[in-house]
Amino acid sequence: MSTSAGQDAPGDTGVVDMLDPELLRDPFVAYSRLRERAPLARGSLLGQDQKIWLVTRYDDVKTVLGDHRFVNDPAHVPGVDVGNVREKVIAARGIPPEYAKYVLDSILDTDGEDHLRLRRLVSRTFTARRVMELRPRVEQITEDLLDRLPGHAEDGVVDLMPHFAYPLPITVICELVGIPEEDRPLWRDLGRQLFSQEGIAGALRELVGYIEELIARRRATPAEDLLTGLIRTHDEDGDRLTDTEMITMVLTIVLAGHETTAHLIGNGTAALLTHLDQLALLREDPSLMPRAVHELMRWCGPVQGTRIRYAAEDVELGGMTVAKGEPVMAMLVGANYDPQVFPDPERLDITREPDGRKETHVGFGHGFHYCLGAALARQEGEVAFEALFRRFPGPSLAVDPADLEREPFPGSWRLARLPLRL
Repeated sequence: MSTSAGQDAPGDTGVVDMLDPELLRDPFVAYSRLRERAPLARGSLLGQDQKIWLVTRYDDVKTVLGDHRFVNDPAHVPGVDVGNVREKVIAARGIPPEYAKYVLDSILDTDGEDHLRLRRLVSRTFTARRVMELRPRVEQITEDLLDRLPGHAEDGVVDLMPHFAYPLPITVICELVGIPEEDRPLWRDLGRQLFSQEGIAGALRELVGYIEELIARRRATPAEDLLTGLIRTHDEDGDRLTDTEMITMVLTIVLAGHETTAHLIGNGTAALLTHLDQLALLREDPSLMPRAVHELMRWCGPVQGTRIRYAAEDVELGGMTVAKGEPVMAMLVGANYDPQVFPDPERLDITREPDGRKETHVGFGHGFHYCLGAALARQEGEVAFEALFRRFPGPSLAVDPADLEREPFPGSWRLARLPLRL
């Protein structure tokens, strides 16, 4: 993961194909080259004719994420009929129009008062105090999974992704939301399909139907969980939360609440096992763990590009103009490797962040849409890494690092498998 300014970006024809195999293989190098060449680059997402601006420099990324002049909903661009790029991408992936609303109208896609209204409905579940109260349960789940981990080994090799990295966060978030234990494998399987190039329409249809059925069950038998609270809000005041918004909220929170964390654990474990000096430093001083998780989010974070935003007026970024109505994507991977902010950015350094309670990186986003579950994700990462390397003092990769299989999805960095010898 080293940068080299001045070389052409993969498939350079003036427009960056975000499905270019070389870019997907090493986005750290590719987006660093783009960043050093110009503040903005034209990109093509999933083969669509409409191009988007890719923003790669740290200060510009923070502007896109934190400035009211950029909006998530193209309907909020005044006086201009702006086409919804994500709507076109979703249609191209075969999602029927009646299901598109569940991925186009989530808390992640709203602006202003609508966003605040939805965020307030769930924010209490993810406060720092509530997350700290959850820590003993997170630790218990972690220890239980590690107790069973050796039993999943075949010829001395175990895949960490399905047996640890995924089950930990999906168990935690499902307990918070109110997803019964017997239904959680469904979310694991269908969630993966939503991040694939095929099968997304069927997976979305099945998940929406499941949530509708679960809402009916929970309405009949309330519990102490987030879903019961959402149902109560909906039934008392439908203006605060519509039927579609309730389904979309559950879908978004459960998926975002385990997919990102699973790949933080997977990517982070692989990173530490290929940087044994940093792992040794962490073993010597466990108090470095919060800072280590921040550095892993910067160095190999699972989310590399944000949702598309739209300029609500002409905006200058790095001396270039994004015209009113033009779509932009903030490339977190470019910002997190910007040498103007992170000296020697390709080097993994778990002491880089001066304070584990704060962060310089943008792995969890920035501004109005900063990740709602960031505190929980960090805690799960801290608990997972501490317990894994305590319980198994000498784990190693069972394959060459270059042979680790990844899921080729633009804007993300995801392991398909993580084979380890414990």
